[in-house]
Amino acid sequence: MSPSHRVVGALLASLFAAPLVPGHLAAQAPMVAGGDSVAPSPAVHSPRDRHYWRDFAAGAATSLLLHEAAHVGTSLALGARPSFGFDRGRPTVFSGINPVAEPRKQFLFSSMGLDVQALLDEIILDVPHDRGAPFERGVLAAGIGTALFYVTIGRRGSVSDIDLMSRTSSLSRTDLTVIYGGIALLHTLRIRHDGRYAHFFVRPAPRGEEGLRIGIRMQ
Repeated sequence: MSPSHRVVGALLASLFAAPLVPGHLAAQAPMVAGGDSVAPSPAVHSPRDRHYWRDFAAGAATSLLLHEAAHVGTSLALGARPSFGFDRGRPTVFSGINPVAEPRKQFLFSSMGLDVQALLDEIILDVPHDRGAPFERGVLAAGIGTALFYVTIGRRGSVSDIDLMSRTSSLSRTDLTVIYGGIALLHTLRIRHDGRYAHFFVRPAPRGEEGLRIGIRMQ
């Protein structure tokens, strides 16, 4: 295995493992001033809150729509005519740009969706505000999830953003995986260590049971 593939493998392992390391489930709650005990913040939102999943889904949909809007806006700004269609049954925004004749424009088009989502997540995590609302949790989850998709099973393909960026620049798929996967990993770690996003990577146990369940269920 080449050194670059080891780097990518380590990065992907970190992305999958970061939310599941058991050491900080309790540490997601902030420290009480002047004491050594850990207490949940009043601002923490639980998955059992009323309308939690509705607002979470709205945030995720907003992030995904902004991803596609960034592609469309970039194409229009570059003087091209974007179009909508299907690639192997998947809804797709086509740039209207010839990637061979204008590789830089195609690179900008392909990168802008992930760039906008990463910037939006960064703003949420940096700008002071009352963090932890279900809507912004959905935005963050979609941003991280989209990046995770594109640096794993979405790395290759005729309309893959990562593949198109690698074909229209000096960056390889490995380079782009490290860049976008690294940003997603940093955002994941920041969320995991912020008490206002407690329970971000877990799901509540069924009614009648105490505590939380972690991971996936297979039948």
